[in-house]
Amino acid sequence: MKAGLGLACIALGLSAAAQALPSFDEVKAGHRPSDVSLLDRHGVPVQTLRVDKTVRRLPWVPLAELSPALRTAIVLSEDRDFHAHSGVDWSAAAASAWANLWNTRTRGASTLTMQLAGMLDEDLARPAGGRSVGVKLGQVVAAKRLESRWRKSEILEAYLNLAAWRGEVVGVGALSQTLFGKLPAGLDAQESAIAAALLRGPNAAPSTVARRACGVLRQQQLDCVGVEALTENALARRGGMPIGEQLAPHFARRWLQQVEVPADGRVRTTLDAGLQRVALEALRRQMAELRGRNVEDGAVLVLDNASGEVLAWVGSSGGWSDAPAVDGVLARRQPGSTLKPFVYGLAFERRLLTPASLLDDAPAQIATAGGLYLPQNYDRDFRGWVSARTALGASLNVPAVRAAALLGPDALFQRLNDVGFALPESGGYYGHALALGGAEVTLLALTNAYRTLANGGVHAPVALGRERARPRRVADAAASFLVGDILADNNARALSFGLDSALATRGFAAVKTGTSKDLRDNWCVGWTERYTVGVWIGNASGEAMHQVSGISGAAPVWQALVRQLHAGAPSRRPAMPAGVLRTVARFDSGAEATRDELFLAGTAPAPAQAAPAGAAFGIASPRDGSVFALDPDIPPQAQRIRFEGEAGTWVLDGQRLGSGARLAWAPWPGRHELQLRGHDGRVLHSVRFEVRGATLKTAQAPR
Repeated sequence: MKAGLGLACIALGLSAAAQALPSFDEVKAGHRPSDVSLLDRHGVPVQTLRVDKTVRRLPWVPLAELSPALRTAIVLSEDRDFHAHSGVDWSAAAASAWANLWNTRTRGASTLTMQLAGMLDEDLARPAGGRSVGVKLGQVVAAKRLESRWRKSEILEAYLNLAAWRGEVVGVGALSQTLFGKLPAGLDAQESAIAAALLRGPNAAPSTVARRACGVLRQQQLDCVGVEALTENALARRGGMPIGEQLAPHFARRWLQQVEVPADGRVRTTLDAGLQRVALEALRRQMAELRGRNVEDGAVLVLDNASGEVLAWVGSSGGWSDAPAVDGVLARRQPGSTLKPFVYGLAFERRLLTPASLLDDAPAQIATAGGLYLPQNYDRDFRGWVSARTALGASLNVPAVRAAALLGPDALFQRLNDVGFALPESGGYYGHALALGGAEVTLLALTNAYRTLANGGVHAPVALGRERARPRRVADAAASFLVGDILADNNARALSFGLDSALATRGFAAVKTGTSKDLRDNWCVGWTERYTVGVWIGNASGEAMHQVSGISGAAPVWQALVRQLHAGAPSRRPAMPAGVLRTVARFDSGAEATRDELFLAGTAPAPAQAAPAGAAFGIASPRDGSVFALDPDIPPQAQRIRFEGEAGTWVLDGQRLGSGARLAWAPWPGRHELQLRGHDGRVLHSVRFEVRGATLKTAQAPR
C-alpha cells in the first residue's frame, strides 16, 4: 500500500510538472540558432555566421519545409503509430515490457510525444543510467498533456527541430546542411533513412548507422544500394563544411557588432546580394589576370551616396589569399595618390589655386625634419608647366606637393581628419609627404571620404547597423564640385593614362587611382551620380607587387562595378552649384591650349587668362631650411640673397621689405622667417632660413 501511495505521489508531482509544459508557440519563440543568417536588403541570404560554439543549431524549420521522405522515415523508425495514438502507444509498451521480462532487445516504447516531453523538461529526459519508473510515468503524463494541447503536426515539427542528431548537431536544419549540404526540403529517401538511423544512435559507427538506415528503407520497400557509401561521406563531412551562404563574412562580423540578433537568427542588412556576387567575381577575375605578379589580396566597398549604406563589402579575395581572415576593407594601408583630391580641394577652397593655375612639374627639393624630400612622378618623368586640372587629372606628384606646401601640413592634416580618416599622428609628423599618401588609411575611410566629395563636402559616417550620425559640412560645395569635375575629365588624365583607360565610363564618374611606395598597394576610388566605389589590390603581408599600378590592378574591378551599377541608365553629371562660373582660360605661355574652365566666384583671372607662371608657388627661393654663409672678405654690396616667387609683399621677421615677384636682400647673420603676403595681407607662404658667418666689416643692421 505504501508503494502504491508513493507511486501516486510521484504521478501527482509529475502531473503538476506536465501542467507547466510550454505551448508550441512558446517553444518555437524560445528557439535560438547557433548560426546567424544575414539577409540582404531584399531578404536574400548572403552570409551564415556561427555565434554559439557549444552547439550547432540553425533557424527553426516549419513542417511544410521538411522533406516528405524525412517525415515518413522518422515516423517509421521512431513511432510508426504516431498518428493513431494519443501520446502513449500501450501496445508497444506492453511488447517492450514483455521483451524486458525475457531479456530480449526490442524497439523502445517511448513515442515521439514522450521523447518530446523529455526534450522540453530535463527532469523527464533519459538519464545515463536509464529511465526510472517515476520518469517513465512522468513522460506518460506529459505526453498525454501535450497531445491534449498540441496538434500532431506541431509535435512532429518541434521534435525534428529539437532532436540531437550527432555530436553537437541539434535540429533537422543543422543536420541536413551539415551532413548533406542541402536544405531539409531536399532530403531524399536514403538521406532521410540515415537521419532516422542517427536518432537511434547519434554517435554510432558509420557501419551501424548504414545498417539501421537500410532497415528503415526496407520497411518502405526501397532499395538499399549505395547507403553505406553515402553514410560514410555524410558522417565524414560533419563540421568540415561551412553552412549556408558565404558571400560576406567580413561584413557580417562588423554588422553584428552594431545590431541585436532576433530570435529567429535572421538579420536584415543593407547589402545587395546580386552586387555582392558581382564584386566577388570581379575581384577574383582580376586576381586571375594578375597571376604571376605577386598579387594575392584585394578588397571592394560600394556605398550609397545619399544614405551611406553599404551595398557591397568584399574583405578578401578568398582562396587566392594566404590570409583570408584579414579584412582588407578595415586594414590600414598607404593610399598613394588617392589623397590628392583633398589637397587640391582645400587649395581651391582657400583661393590659393584655380583649375587653371600653372604648377611647375619639375625636380624639387623640400626640406623636412628627416632631410630633403625629393618627390617624383610615377614614371620618373617631368612635364614642366601644367595647370592644376592637368596635374590632378594626370596624378602628377611634384605639383601636388607644391600645392600642399601652400597649405601647410597642419591644414591638410585637419582636412583629412574632417573627412573621416582619423589619422593617429600630427601634420608635422607626416610633413609634405602627406599629399602623396604618407599616412595609412582604411578602404572604408577612403571610400567614405570620396563619398563626402560626391555629396558636395557634406560628411557622415558609413551607415552600419544602427549608426546614423547627422551629416555635417566639412568642405566647400563649390570647391568639391571643381574636384569632381576634374576627376571626371578624361582629357585631363590623358597625359598619364591615355584616352582609353579603365577609368573611362559611359556616364559621369569622378575617379582617382593611387599606388603606394614600392608598389605595395594600389587603389581605385570614385563616385557616380548615386554610388561611391572603392577597390584595393595588394598583399596582406605587405609584400610588393610586380609592375602593378592602380590603373592595371584596381581600376578594372572598379570599372566592372560601375558598369553593373549603371547598367540600366548612365550616371548623370551633377548640377553646377552656386559660386561656380565657367569662362575661357587662355594660357599665353603656351603651356596648354585655350579652353573653357571652371572657377570659384572671384578667382577667375582677368582678362580670362591663366595665372602667370609661378603665381601658385608662393616663395620659390629661398627654400625652407636653406643655409647661407657670409664671407667677410667680400664687399657687402656684392653679397645679396634673391627672394623670388609670386608677386606680392615680402615681409622678413615681421618687417616689410618691398613688393613684386623678386627682391634682393642684403643678408644679416641669424635665423630668419620670410613671408609672402597677398594684396589682402593674407600670408600666402612662409619659409625659414639661416645666414651664417662673421659680421661684415661695413655692414649695418637692416631697418
